[in-house]
Amino acid sequence: MNERLFRAVESRRDELVALTSDLIRFPTVNPPGEAYTPCAEYIGARLKQRGFQTKLVRGEGTPGDTNRYPRTNIVARREGRSPGATVHFNSHIDVVEAGEGWTVDPFAGTVKDGRVYGRGACDMKGGLAASIVAAEAFMDVFPDFPGAIEISGTVDEESGGFGGVAYLARQGLFSRPRVDHVIIPEPLNKDRICLGHRGVWWAEIETKGSIAHGSMPFLGDSAIRHMGAVLHAFEDELFPALDAKRTEMPVVPEGARRSTMNINSIHGGQTEDHFPGLPSPNVADSCRAVIDRRFLLEESLDEVKGEVTSILERLKRERPKFDYSIRDMMEVLPTMTERDAPVVTAVAEGIRQIFGREPDYVISPGTYDQKHIARIGHLHDCIAYGPGILDLAHRPDEWVGIDDMVESAKVMAISLDALLRGAAT
Repeated sequence: MNERLFRAVESRRDELVALTSDLIRFPTVNPPGEAYTPCAEYIGARLKQRGFQTKLVRGEGTPGDTNRYPRTNIVARREGRSPGATVHFNSHIDVVEAGEGWTVDPFAGTVKDGRVYGRGACDMKGGLAASIVAAEAFMDVFPDFPGAIEISGTVDEESGGFGGVAYLARQGLFSRPRVDHVIIPEPLNKDRICLGHRGVWWAEIETKGSIAHGSMPFLGDSAIRHMGAVLHAFEDELFPALDAKRTEMPVVPEGARRSTMNINSIHGGQTEDHFPGLPSPNVADSCRAVIDRRFLLEESLDEVKGEVTSILERLKRERPKFDYSIRDMMEVLPTMTERDAPVVTAVAEGIRQIFGREPDYVISPGTYDQKHIARIGHLHDCIAYGPGILDLAHRPDEWVGIDDMVESAKVMAISLDALLRGAAT
């Protein structure tokens, strides 16, 4: 029977390429959230023609949601002929800015040399297109399938997913009994199953000072110098300690199998945002740094936070006039779906049939929307699987391979067969 599925997907190769190019042509850049509504409407119109019930869901009140930039998501559902499980394919439609260095138009959906180029081709409009084609091929081959198939195009994953999957999860759209299995077609390579991701803690540290004239800094107290002491302590104490930690989680790449922290930004003192080249001679009374701490399944969130706050508290005791505040910005625990979970087993069988080898089981170094499905929807039969090479995401001349999309669509179709019809795995 799988040969029929393979032929049904293969016959849609040109359609898959065209769909991917069409999706890329919507410049759904986040921030600020451009073209979300027309992209969602396009997806909904296509799926409605294939018998899906569709609805647009706006993430009202979520970060960035305005009348100019509404957080518009599309959710589509196709009921089968009899009761059964529901398989949901979730893809984000937002992309990061194009940036510089492109040799092709980033929003043209250019097709050449067996690839589709454009911002979002890899991350993750190629995966979205592959999931749509996989579902359509499956429904054509098995029109009497039981259960239901859902496909969603959601927003804001690149900025945390709060107007997309997080909002929908709070509406019960990613929980049982509505949904049983979720596949997120992120670009983790076509022969790998991503079981989850490391944890993340974002926080903003502010050091305090006292303003004074820059020619007499001894009359003030520089918050920037205090922040320098914080960074120096991080370099001498925290970074070596993090580098020594290792995980049993199969995180890729290898360098991410340890704890890491990045200083995302630093802002202090007089800015030149409005008057370039015309700074004023002031001692900085405030300096803020945003930290991005990625942690492992073996670590607790309290431990992660304590490593930072213990340094800040020691500096407060030892450094004259040192004062600080710290503000949590985002907390996500590590997640890892079990290898024997139904969705993992189904996708693994698809990979065996298409590629003739066992899949690699990996963990993502960064988070994606699985975090909301697990923590809000309390649904843990969820993985990431899709075409594309993760290293190409967010880079100039981003592309997705046409053969990779076709093969991944076949894997997704086999997974549907296993999860809905109970085909042998």
